[in-house]
Amino acid sequence: VQLQASGGGLVQAGGSLRLSCAASGRTGRTSSRFVMGWFRQAPGKEREFVAAIRWSGTYTYSADSVKGRFTISRDNAKNTAYLQMNSLKPEDTAVYYCAADDDIILSALRRSSSYAYWGQGTLVTVSS
Repeated sequence: VQLQASGGGLVQAGGSLRLSCAASGRTGRTSSRFVMGWFRQAPGKEREFVAAIRWSGTYTYSADSVKGRFTISRDNAKNTAYLQMNSLKPEDTAVYYCAADDDIILSALRRSSSYAYWGQGTLVTVSS
């Protein structure tokens, strides 16, 4: 499975960006447990969970720090997941990575080690 992330850039605080993650190759999209997620890593900090979605689209999960501001969604026809980021803050500045796995249980969704497939990362910079 290959993941291609895009959509990063420079934005002022309070602005919006939409990240995309296109999946190609063999995927377990028909599995109820197939998950695509977003993580981010700021300079000098550990990679942290941002949001995840089951490919069925029934369930989404978000970190407390982005709830109410970021929304994860997916387009099955395009094999693409999106992260709509609104009301951006300078502390949202990071490299954002998309990730996927064929089978993740609920309790493991927020762990980066649960994801087998990773995209290359896209930089989001929020200026104050």
